[in-house]
Amino acid sequence: MKTKKKEKKNRISASIKFTILAIILIAMISVALTPVTLQNDTYYNIKVGEHIIKYGIDMKDPFSWHQDLGYTYPHWGYDAISYIIYIEFGMMGIYVTTCILAAILGITIYLMNTKLTKNQVLSFFITIGVMYLIRGYIAARVQLVTFILFALTILFIEKFLETKKIGYAIGLIIIPIIIANIHIAVFPFYFVLYLPYIAEYLIALIAEIILYKKIRIKILQNKINRLKKKQENSDKIEKLETKFDELKAQVNKIKIKRSKELQNPYKIKLTKNKNTKWLILIMVICLFTGLLSPLGTEPYTYLYKTMQGNTTQNINEHLPMTLSEETEVMCALVLFLAPLIFTRVKIKLCDLFMIGGLFYLMISSRRQVSMFAIVGSVILNRIITNLLAEYKNEEIIENWKKKMTSIIGIVITSLIAIGLSYYFVKDKLDDRFTDPTTYPIQACNYILENVDLENARFYNEYNYGSYMIFRGIPVFIDSRADLYAPEFSGKEDDIFMDFIETSGVSRFYEDTFEKYDITHVITYKNSKVNMIIEKTKDKNYEQLYSDDYFVIYKRLNDVKAGS
Repeated sequence: MKTKKKEKKNRISASIKFTILAIILIAMISVALTPVTLQNDTYYNIKVGEHIIKYGIDMKDPFSWHQDLGYTYPHWGYDAISYIIYIEFGMMGIYVTTCILAAILGITIYLMNTKLTKNQVLSFFITIGVMYLIRGYIAARVQLVTFILFALTILFIEKFLETKKIGYAIGLIIIPIIIANIHIAVFPFYFVLYLPYIAEYLIALIAEIILYKKIRIKILQNKINRLKKKQENSDKIEKLETKFDELKAQVNKIKIKRSKELQNPYKIKLTKNKNTKWLILIMVICLFTGLLSPLGTEPYTYLYKTMQGNTTQNINEHLPMTLSEETEVMCALVLFLAPLIFTRVKIKLCDLFMIGGLFYLMISSRRQVSMFAIVGSVILNRIITNLLAEYKNEEIIENWKKKMTSIIGIVITSLIAIGLSYYFVKDKLDDRFTDPTTYPIQACNYILENVDLENARFYNEYNYGSYMIFRGIPVFIDSRADLYAPEFSGKEDDIFMDFIETSGVSRFYEDTFEKYDITHVITYKNSKVNMIIEKTKDKNYEQLYSDDYFVIYKRLNDVKAGS
């Protein structure tokens, strides 16, 4: 008895040690993966947040020189918080906040895996793999917050189905309220995460009704009851009762056979979780949480309007994925498929629906690789854990845990994690928050000192428009793509497509500049527009400024601003 208590105490001690070690090392690696250089969205986040704090949400854009563009403020809450952090702590505060969010994401993925699979060692290694796979999406952007919220959504859904505790239900209701106020573009995706669980429940329900012939039994029972009430046709009642007994006997045989099949299915586990009907009720309640936002009905319509336009077809992260070019994703797919194809391991139907749906979303839009990795980590963990159990190798995990939580194991594991972190961070040691090769730092200094911004109409490019906004220079376009599409702007002109066609020289730049009455042009030196201006020595453009990466021209026709 004492020996069993001691073993249990040792297991608990090892689990606590491993959890502490895993959290520290995952946080360290997550911070190491965080880029120093800020992305273009960060700059407009800060500036939009400033506008919200000072003037509120007016549903109008104040940063472009285009007149009266409608703006939905799709992540107003995140923007406001970004501005507050910037005012208090500067760009270092934005960077540190991103590091903290990256660490929280890594820890959340780890805890989600351990709580749902009870496998700490696998959860540790899988989490590191996930963070590496989605490293390109770790940035000072609102998506980092929604990744955390979606990981918590999966955890809360599965724990609610397991325990039916009200705390998980409350968590599931709070999450969409937060999403509706920080990132409305992904509000509909929250409900997609419910669908695999609901689909499995409905399929199990339909199968049960059909297999157990419940409808026929009910019909026979009603016929017998009606005849008994009339107190006639005793022969008919007897025949119906005989038929009823035969059908009940058939159902019992089917139930026994079905029970055995469910206990040991060939590949797919189908279970009917009675708590799913309460999960459906929670989802219905959550459908109304989008109204708890100052944006009105935008959480419900924003994504639809975005998909109707041209922006998603011309922004790289929204484009379909080419699997042959994504080696890391291919390796991840092999990890899923190999055990399912070549071993006796089984998969839950809801997991199959989830991973299949996420795979479809991923190949449709490359940005969804992040959700495939985060949510798929639990499914992969379950598959490998079941594989070890199937071949009676569970003790391997416990042995690894014991070795890794010994003094030597902690030292070796920590040194490996430190080495890995250094590998990730070494190329970023000299990076700056603002990359001068990407953003026109000196060119903006020149503009602010030499150009009359009240009368100027600058043509600029998509990738650095946000930085110009940050510096207080009105822009032609920036990375708030939806703002410049007619679905959102309320204008007939498709400013976004005008930019795409002009920058790609499928339209002569002078036609666009004349249409919008452009007075100045700022562009990359290696842009197609600049190369044509230089090669043709276009006399309509006077060069005002040039550095290693950017050039500024004044357009001489109908000039309305002086230099």
